[in-house]
Amino acid sequence: MSFLLPKSMDRPEKKMPPRRVTPASIIAVGSGKGGVGKTFMSITLASAFAQAGKKTLLVDGDLGLANVDVQLGIAPETDLAAVIAGWVELEDAVTPVDGGSTQGGFDVLPGRSGSGALAELSSDEVARLAAGLSALALQYDQVILDLGAGIENNCMRLARAADKVVMIITDEPTSMTDAYAFIKVLKGYAPNVEQVIAINQCETRAAGQRTYEAVSRACQTFLGFRPALSGTIMRDDAVREAIRSQRTLISTDPSSQPIQDAIAIAHTLLSEPGQALHC
Repeated sequence: MSFLLPKSMDRPEKKMPPRRVTPASIIAVGSGKGGVGKTFMSITLASAFAQAGKKTLLVDGDLGLANVDVQLGIAPETDLAAVIAGWVELEDAVTPVDGGSTQGGFDVLPGRSGSGALAELSSDEVARLAAGLSALALQYDQVILDLGAGIENNCMRLARAADKVVMIITDEPTSMTDAYAFIKVLKGYAPNVEQVIAINQCETRAAGQRTYEAVSRACQTFLGFRPALSGTIMRDDAVREAIRSQRTLISTDPSSQPIQDAIAIAHTLLSEPGQALHC
């Protein structure tokens, strides 16, 4: 099965960003369980990077339960399932997303919700997909990879392609224990991938700090390392309303506290010299 088929002569050429000398930094966003705001964070980070002038690609890596396109309210013409089937090249499945008045437009590589073909990919197929994403990263400044929740093998294989993984955790006990399991498995599977933590849906900053301390203390005690805290995001019902309306909160209410918190996290994720954000 080929992920990079020759371009059809009768298909219009997509205008892609020029290739870079070095690939973009790939930042994966993961979680031990669903419902903690992982996709919201992925979309908001992509928007924040794009607003800062970074050519950004958001990849829906939740194989089988993709929902980035739903949350963005877009209807892509093609997706990763078509790539896997061999109908299109990986770069031809990229869909541009208009940033509207915020000028935060970025590209999306959508998945397909409920796709058994994606959910049941073999290890070799996922490895080829990860290699294709790394090659596609040459056309961008930043790549955000929205992983599936949990620790199944294909999720870990995609996470291994990232330079950094941001673990999204809430104060729910199951979120904390499942996040620890994710961190432990990824540490053994891909020890060179940097892991950081973001605490979402915080009632107070102090509560968010306590949640981080509990998880990081377990990591230090049992795994021998302490993931850094990239930031905390305050709880706000506006996030849920934005998701329901299929709009990004950064475009509808950019001054909201969750957006400001996410932008602050975006600052911490760009650690390379000269990569500071100016949102």
